[in-house]
Amino acid sequence: MELNLQATFQDGTEKVISTGAPEIVAFEREFDKPITTMQESPRYTYLVFMAWHSESRNKSTALKFEDWTNTIAGIEVAEEKK
Repeated sequence: MELNLQATFQDGTEKVISTGAPEIVAFEREFDKPITTMQESPRYTYLVFMAWHSESRNKSTALKFEDWTNTIAGIEVAEEKK
Protein backbone atom coordinates (compact mmCIF):
# COMPACT_ATOMS: atom_id res chain seq x y z
CA MET A 1 0.00 0.00 0.00
CA GLU A 2 1.41 3.36 -1.01
CA LEU A 3 0.00 6.79 -0.30
CA ASN A 4 1.39 9.87 -2.01
CA LEU A 5 1.06 13.17 -0.17
CA GLN A 6 1.42 16.61 -1.74
CA ALA A 7 3.20 18.87 0.75
CA THR A 8 3.45 22.62 0.38
CA PHE A 9 6.09 24.19 2.57
CA GLN A 10 6.12 27.65 4.15
CA ASP A 11 8.74 28.81 1.61
CA GLY A 12 6.34 27.96 -1.24
CA THR A 13 8.09 24.82 -2.45
CA GLU A 14 6.05 21.71 -3.12
CA LYS A 15 6.94 18.04 -2.90
CA VAL A 16 5.13 14.75 -3.38
CA ILE A 17 6.08 12.47 -0.51
CA SER A 18 5.56 8.72 -0.93
CA THR A 19 4.61 6.67 2.09
CA GLY A 20 4.49 2.91 2.45
CA ALA A 21 4.65 0.03 4.89
CA PRO A 22 7.09 1.69 7.34
CA GLU A 23 4.78 4.68 7.67
CA ILE A 24 1.72 2.47 8.16
CA VAL A 25 3.43 0.55 10.95
CA ALA A 26 4.63 3.80 12.55
CA PHE A 27 1.11 5.27 12.28
CA GLU A 28 -0.46 2.27 13.98
CA ARG A 29 2.14 2.35 16.76
CA GLU A 30 1.99 6.13 17.27
CA PHE A 31 -1.80 6.45 17.35
CA ASP A 32 -2.69 2.93 18.51
CA LYS A 33 -5.23 2.73 15.69
CA PRO A 34 -5.46 0.67 12.49
CA ILE A 35 -4.53 2.44 9.26
CA THR A 36 -8.19 2.24 8.19
CA THR A 37 -8.78 5.03 10.71
CA MET A 38 -7.41 7.45 8.11
CA GLN A 39 -10.42 6.70 5.90
CA GLU A 40 -13.02 6.32 8.62
CA SER A 41 -12.02 9.31 10.71
CA PRO A 42 -9.45 11.40 8.81
CA ARG A 43 -7.34 13.96 10.61
CA TYR A 44 -4.83 16.42 9.24
CA THR A 45 -2.36 15.25 11.89
CA TYR A 46 -2.40 11.76 10.39
CA LEU A 47 -1.36 13.02 6.95
CA VAL A 48 1.35 15.25 8.38
CA PHE A 49 2.68 12.42 10.54
CA MET A 50 2.84 10.02 7.59
CA ALA A 51 4.68 12.60 5.45
CA TRP A 52 7.10 13.48 8.26
CA HIS A 53 7.85 9.84 8.98
CA SER A 54 8.69 9.19 5.33
CA GLU A 55 10.89 12.27 5.12
CA SER A 56 12.64 11.34 8.36
CA ARG A 57 13.14 7.71 7.34
CA ASN A 58 14.55 8.77 3.97
CA LYS A 59 16.91 11.27 5.62
CA SER A 60 15.19 14.23 3.92
CA THR A 61 14.76 15.92 7.29
CA ALA A 62 16.47 15.72 10.64
CA LEU A 63 13.73 17.78 12.32
CA LYS A 64 11.57 16.31 15.06
CA PHE A 65 7.86 15.99 14.20
CA GLU A 66 6.70 19.15 15.98
CA ASP A 67 9.48 21.23 14.42
CA TRP A 68 8.79 19.79 10.96
CA THR A 69 5.11 20.76 11.22
CA ASN A 70 6.24 24.40 11.43
CA THR A 71 7.66 24.09 7.90
CA ILE A 72 4.35 22.89 6.40
CA ALA A 73 1.84 25.27 4.85
CA GLY A 74 -0.47 22.53 3.59
CA ILE A 75 -0.71 18.82 2.85
CA GLU A 76 -3.18 16.68 0.95
CA VAL A 77 -3.43 13.31 -0.73
CA ALA A 78 -1.83 13.46 -4.18
CA GLU A 79 -3.23 11.65 -7.20
CA GLU A 80 0.15 10.31 -8.29
CA LYS A 81 3.85 10.93 -7.73
CA LYS A 82 5.06 13.82 -9.83
